[in-house]
Amino acid sequence: MMAAASSLRGDAEQIWRAAIGAVDPQRLLAAAPAELLESLPAGRIVVVGAGKAAAALAAGLEERLAAAGFPPERLSGLVSVPEGCGRNLSSIEVRQTRPAGVNLPTTRVVTATAAMMKSLGRLGPDDLAVALISGGGSALLAAPRDGLTLDDKIAVTRFLSGAGADIGSLNTVRRATSAVKAGGLARSCTAGRLVVLVLSDVIGDPLDVIASGPCMPTPAEPDVALALLERFGASAAGVAPRIVERLKRDLATARPPQRSSPTGPNWQTADGCQVSHRIVGNNDTAVDAAAAAARSLGYATLVRHAQPGIPASLNHAEAIGRRLAAEGRELAAQAARDGRPRAVIEGGEATVVIPADHGLGGRNQQTVLAAVSAAANWPAGLLVASLGTDGEDGPTDAAGASADAAVAGTLRADRPALERALARCDALPILEQAGGLVRTGPTGTNVADVRIMLARP
Repeated sequence: MMAAASSLRGDAEQIWRAAIGAVDPQRLLAAAPAELLESLPAGRIVVVGAGKAAAALAAGLEERLAAAGFPPERLSGLVSVPEGCGRNLSSIEVRQTRPAGVNLPTTRVVTATAAMMKSLGRLGPDDLAVALISGGGSALLAAPRDGLTLDDKIAVTRFLSGAGADIGSLNTVRRATSAVKAGGLARSCTAGRLVVLVLSDVIGDPLDVIASGPCMPTPAEPDVALALLERFGASAAGVAPRIVERLKRDLATARPPQRSSPTGPNWQTADGCQVSHRIVGNNDTAVDAAAAAARSLGYATLVRHAQPGIPASLNHAEAIGRRLAAEGRELAAQAARDGRPRAVIEGGEATVVIPADHGLGGRNQQTVLAAVSAAANWPAGLLVASLGTDGEDGPTDAAGASADAAVAGTLRADRPALERALARCDALPILEQAGGLVRTGPTGTNVADVRIMLARP
């Protein structure tokens, strides 16, 4: 029994390390096609960017440009990253602008964003701008619109996140209240070209949602943002009333909103800058690597790539946990019947509705705790894990959680404590006590989450 549990844990670790390694930004840029930047400019290259992977993307870009013989004295830039993701580069400044595990903008973020937009506005037609965008970029690029404050934006983000709003809803409100999102970063650029390299943390890779689309010509849609504030109760609760008033003024004075951009990801700004986007990696990249690792370990492996548009009721951490518990029992039964180890690897990103009286945890920890709670019994040869590829699960230092028979048995031994932790979103303390936390530290990448189920006979 102990040997089987140890084997499952070791296999799971190999699998999730393979997933994270596959979306290492430097590796992705090294493997990208030769026409990554189309052509090198006669003038300067200025790099800007934000996100948990921005530093590693910048490092990979410096390597690519050095190999191509681009003069380092003509390369400069600034990227905004969380604490713990910094590094020293030759030409591009990496600025750590927010605390680790706190996915909210700070005054340092606002200062860095202003510096980026100013540098882009000094470029000419022979220059090239490169924007490095990855998950977490919404909180690492911030420029509140006139009349709004950083505190307004933080209050709304906190409220909506706690109410269970998904990333699309959050970013709709962010776009409507920001001068840098919804194409604002690109519109500040006066270079001849702006190439946007994107490491996607959003299922389906919608460029207007990833980091709130700082280089996408997306309409702000104040009417949709207002409807979301009403739907999630922010307006009724009196959260950031200046935002509500500003959106109402926008709606009263604006032309009827356009629901889609006619130009798409490749477009030209009013100053003549040609903007193009390239996806360099996404959740599927991590899931496929995890599945390959599982197969190499002898598991018959089922792969589920995450699909956009999943109903909210099915994407809550508790709903996913219940599903994994039911599927895990069947997976273990199949392995017991024919003696063949089995694995299920899937991607996605759950949501959590946080109660007012909440504890400490994250969506992946909540998912695993829900799976343990929902299981009528936990098969001896079953492991369920869920983790964020960025190494951060909610405002915690854990990437997620993993439960095998030993962890599940410890958690289920005190059923009232388990249910209290689940109801209060207080997964971290109880999982830590049971030995179920997964800690990777900041990974320097971010492509949403990977879930792993392993069953051995």
